[in-house]
Amino acid sequence: MRVLDRTDRPVPVTVNGVTIAAEAIAAEAQNHPVPRGKPGWAWQAAARALALREVLLQEARMRRIVPEPIELEEGKWEIDEEALIRQLLESALAPAAIDEAALRAAYNAAPDRFRGPSLFEAAHILFSAAPDDAVARAAARQRAEAVLADLKRDPRRFATLAAEYSACPSRANGGVLGQLASGDTVPEFEAALVTIKEGAISDAPVETRYGLHLIRLDARVRGEVLPFSAVLPHLREAQEKAEWVRASRAYVGELAARAEVTGIDLVETPWTEERQPA
Repeated sequence: MRVLDRTDRPVPVTVNGVTIAAEAIAAEAQNHPVPRGKPGWAWQAAARALALREVLLQEARMRRIVPEPIELEEGKWEIDEEALIRQLLESALAPAAIDEAALRAAYNAAPDRFRGPSLFEAAHILFSAAPDDAVARAAARQRAEAVLADLKRDPRRFATLAAEYSACPSRANGGVLGQLASGDTVPEFEAALVTIKEGAISDAPVETRYGLHLIRLDARVRGEVLPFSAVLPHLREAQEKAEWVRASRAYVGELAARAEVTGIDLVETPWTEERQPA
């Protein structure tokens, strides 16, 4: 890739002579959150994304690929440009060779990672507060800690206090949530279920996106380790995706390096770099 010299005037973003409209870059920039302390980052990221898209489209057209859109979900189809890029990558990237022995070695090294869903029986008292409302969060925490103090004096009052204070419909049943499986609750709540002792109440209010919770864990059954044959399809799929990402990075990098680009440096930020806040 060759980036032409810049002048005092803004250099338009072009790819092999094709101009990327400033209006298109401004619209795309809305999809790129701005990290703190990095003014202009969203515009740069948007310009790179559209320039790389143009690189791929030009390659697809040079290969005379005819777009054949597929249905992404019921009633939603790819547009022609999306189909061209997908078909180009499908034709250019060879299927990954999966090393099943390496996958088995990874499984054997840490079988505890591959468990079936755990089951929990729990109850809670919810003090609701929006995640972006600091005042409401502070008030909810104060109420939760006051009720927790009551529970520490007499845990048998859990159902009564849930009926009185909880903002969850489960208050009608003393806060009881019934049987929960892994994935049924938000991650913060489940993390607490994993650590609380059976028959105990959380030592402190548990914060989630919904507010503050006092949680009682009545029972827990940890999921059993799954056999290698059961997890092999998932391991194979994960490896295929990882290999596809690696190969697609290399391929797009090669195309970008051959392109004549002005107004943006495609090498400065890798095309697949994760957007991380500063």
